[in-house]
Amino acid sequence: MARVGEGGAVAGQLAGKAVLVTGASSGIGQAIAVACARAGADVAVTYRSNRAGGDAAADQIRALGRRAELLPLALEDEKSIAALPDAIRRTFGRIDVWINNAGADILTGAAGRRARVDKLDEVLRVDLRGTVLASWAAVDLMRSQGDGGVILNMSWDHVSFGMAGENPGLYAVAKGGVLAFSKSLARDVAPHIRVNVLAPGFIETAFGEVADERWRGHVVGVTPLARWGTPADVAGAAVYLASDEAAFLTGQTIMINGGVVM
Repeated sequence: MARVGEGGAVAGQLAGKAVLVTGASSGIGQAIAVACARAGADVAVTYRSNRAGGDAAADQIRALGRRAELLPLALEDEKSIAALPDAIRRTFGRIDVWINNAGADILTGAAGRRARVDKLDEVLRVDLRGTVLASWAAVDLMRSQGDGGVILNMSWDHVSFGMAGENPGLYAVAKGGVLAFSKSLARDVAPHIRVNVLAPGFIETAFGEVADERWRGHVVGVTPLARWGTPADVAGAAVYLASDEAAFLTGQTIMINGGVVM
């Protein structure tokens, strides 16, 4: 019987594959990177400013007996994105799975106090434009390899449902764009490259950790599975979509949200 590890990873599920995870220095990205390693992949992890978090992710990957490479990436910088394929060729020689997880934080700390136009510009520049440019870079690299690959992009479950409020509206603009773009990209690059979307809901990341108890209780109350999600929950879905077990899935969205949006 296959052994299932943390994050839903099955040992050997991604054996022999090289995986890139952007924004893997913390939260969901770090959980995805480690779960991919647990499933047998070598993993390139990117970070923007949190080098210590990137090192921590790489250490966990190496502790699992897999190769880890740490690469800097600023999604708002076109040149930084354009440099990724060459960096991957120098380190792994190829890439089989490219996971666009990185995004802007407009919710916590000083970022949450910025003017709404500044927040809008940030999520459009990083989450939407950055994902599009990174996806194009992944496509060009995978096509040059000649045998295809998998691209996973990160959206949000409420883009198909709606949520009141300034910040939800801003995220809906960017993450809805990611979802629409990914569907078109999936048609464009088939049959050799598969493109799917992860759409998390309420997940215990930095935002969830600082949310007040009333809001935390509200989330549990509106969630059929009666809890917040964890980064490991998202990682399990990512490993599945990255694996050959999802070989007949493209242009699809998995909502990891305990049933809040169906």
